[in-house]
Amino acid sequence: MGEAPDDEAREAAAAIPDEGFSGTRSAKVVGITYRQLDYWARTDLIRPSIADAEGSGSRRKYSYNDLLELKAIKKLLDAGIKLEQVRKVFEYLREHVTTDIASAHIVIDGGSVNLYDDGQLIDVLQRGQGVLNVLSMGGVKSELEDDLRPDPVVPATPEPGAVVRRTG
Repeated sequence: MGEAPDDEAREAAAAIPDEGFSGTRSAKVVGITYRQLDYWARTDLIRPSIADAEGSGSRRKYSYNDLLELKAIKKLLDAGIKLEQVRKVFEYLREHVTTDIASAHIVIDGGSVNLYDDGQLIDVLQRGQGVLNVLSMGGVKSELEDDLRPDPVVPATPEPGAVVRRTG
């Protein structure tokens, strides 16, 4: 029988080295070439957050979150988004997503990239212009179920001084 998702997440987190990931390992894990990784670092698409290259012989060290961003960059490129647009997407995300980037929901539609945030789709390539609102059918269902529940029956209490007659 498989492990619970929380157990799997804890095991995966435990497998992350404290000292970070080398450039070679990062490129392999993400599925890009070392040359791509080097270019992205030199052009400031993403800089390693643990250790940057400081001259000849020094090594870059990437964090888990760096790898998460690298993987997202690769996915956007694989979806046909141009590198310059990917740069704009990540500039926007770094400015506007204050929580863990893993909590972001990116919607790719042809050449557009949208961020799903608080019930809205925001076109990140148009610098945050709202595109449309998203209607959560789960929310609609919950609201309908609440509306269909019978009103609670409140027993009538007699007014003070009223005469109560018993039948029977």
